[in-house]
Amino acid sequence: MIQEPVVQADNLDLNISPDGFSLENITGYALEYGIPLLKAILIYIIGAFIIKKLVKVTSKLMDKRDYDVTLKKFLTSLLKWVLTILLIVTVAGTLGIETASFAAILAAAGLAIGLALQGSLSNFAGGVLILIFKPYKIGDLVEAQGELGVVKEIDILVTKLITPANKLALIPNGPMANGNIINYTAEGKMRVDTTVGIGYGEDMKQAKDALLAMLESNPKVLKDPAPSVNVSELAESSVNLAVRPYCAPEDYWDVYFWTIENTKLVLDREKIEIPYPHAVEIHKEA
Repeated sequence: MIQEPVVQADNLDLNISPDGFSLENITGYALEYGIPLLKAILIYIIGAFIIKKLVKVTSKLMDKRDYDVTLKKFLTSLLKWVLTILLIVTVAGTLGIETASFAAILAAAGLAIGLALQGSLSNFAGGVLILIFKPYKIGDLVEAQGELGVVKEIDILVTKLITPANKLALIPNGPMANGNIINYTAEGKMRVDTTVGIGYGEDMKQAKDALLAMLESNPKVLKDPAPSVNVSELAESSVNLAVRPYCAPEDYWDVYFWTIENTKLVLDREKIEIPYPHAVEIHKEA
C-alpha cells in the first residue's frame, strides 16, 4: 500500500490568492493608488464647492455695483472656467500626472490664440472698459468715430448705433474706448445751434425779440436753460444771430428742423431781410 505524503499545515502560504496576487501586494496597491485617488476626489468636490461660492459672491458684488448684464455673465463665466481649469490641473497633479507639460501646452495655446485674435482682444478689452465705466448706455445719443446716432446695443466686441438716417452703424469697442466720445444725452438736455443772418439795415432788436418769442412758443423747447438769441458775428454782408434753444435729447431733430423752418417764416413775417450773395457786374469802357 502506497502511503500519501503528509503535508504540514505550517508550510502552507496562506497569503497566496488563487490568481497569484498576494494580499500584501493588494494592500500596497490600495495604499499607493487608492489614497491619491481619494485625495483627488476630495479636492475636486471641495474645489467645485468653493468655485460655486466664489462665482455666486462675485455675481452679487456685480449686482450691487450695477454692472451691465452682458459683462456680468461674461466675467462670471470666465471666472468659473479659469478656476475649473486650475482645479483640474491640481487634481491631475494629485494623481501623479505630470502637469508641467500640460501647463506649457495651455500657455502655448493661449499665446497662439492671443496673436490670432489680437484685434478682437483689443475690442474685447474696450468692451469691458465701456461696460464698467459706462461712458454711454443704451438709448444715449452719441457721436464717436465719425458717426452720430442712438446707442441700440453694447456687445462685448462692438457698439451698435442707429443713425439719423435709420442706418445701423457697427463700431468696434477698441476704437470707441480709446477715442473721443461726445454723449449728448448724459446731461439730460441738449442745445440746438442754428445761425441766421440779417441785413445791416434791419432792426436787430426786433429780429431778436421775434425769434426769442418763436422759441418760447414751442413746448419742446426747455424753459431751463432758457433759449437765447445773440449776435454771434458781424459778417461781410450780414449780422449773424445765434439762435439757441435747449431741448430733451429725444426731441433734438424735431426742434432743430422746426427752428430752421420757423426762423425763416418769422423773419419774413416781420419783413426782416435775410441777405444772400449778389453777383457784381463789372463794366469796362471800350
